[in-house]
Amino acid sequence: MRLIFLVFALLAGTLLPTQAGINAQLAKQLGNPLLAATISFLLGTLALLLFTAMSHPSLPTFERLIQIPWYLWLGGLLGVMYLTATIILAPLLGAASMIGLIITGQMLAAIALDHFGLVGFPIHPLSSWRAIGGVLLVAGVILVQRT
Repeated sequence: MRLIFLVFALLAGTLLPTQAGINAQLAKQLGNPLLAATISFLLGTLALLLFTAMSHPSLPTFERLIQIPWYLWLGGLLGVMYLTATIILAPLLGAASMIGLIITGQMLAAIALDHFGLVGFPIHPLSSWRAIGGVLLVAGVILVQRT
């Protein structure tokens, strides 16, 4: 079963550079990266509304909503920042450099989040193997940049 999840994650990763290229081309056609991001999120929101409605969730009460810590509401904002950054960076850096830098940033942040157990992650202390992995990612980005 783990292999299925690993392959699923690998395939999901192929969506990011494709999405960035599509959204960058949409921004070029529209003449505005923020408008392209807005349209992308609007279509994504409509799809999520449809899928959510099909799953028949029980809705939380207002009392439950106001008990949720404030920072847990920031996920969508972080998504907007990420999507907008990829729309701007894709045509400037190219797919390989952009994704290499993004993945390296994601991994370095993930190592820190794991080490300190932040935002709900279980603690996985920094090990020499994790540190070497982070260094190798940085080295990989440097190699990809050398054209």
